[in-house]
Amino acid sequence: MNVASPCIRNCCLDKQDMCVGCYRLIDEILIWGQADDHRKTQILKLCEQRKTLKP
Repeated sequence: MNVASPCIRNCCLDKQDMCVGCYRLIDEILIWGQADDHRKTQILKLCEQRKTLKP
């Protein structure tokens, strides 16, 4: 499996260092290239949670 990046090229960090385009935290963005598919899937689930909680 090869998990695709959620990046939508709308890169801008908010006050919590979360990308307003893909909802990843800066630490998740930085490790994405080295993360295995399991970790990437975990990150994507967290992004979905953040997206639903964002006003």
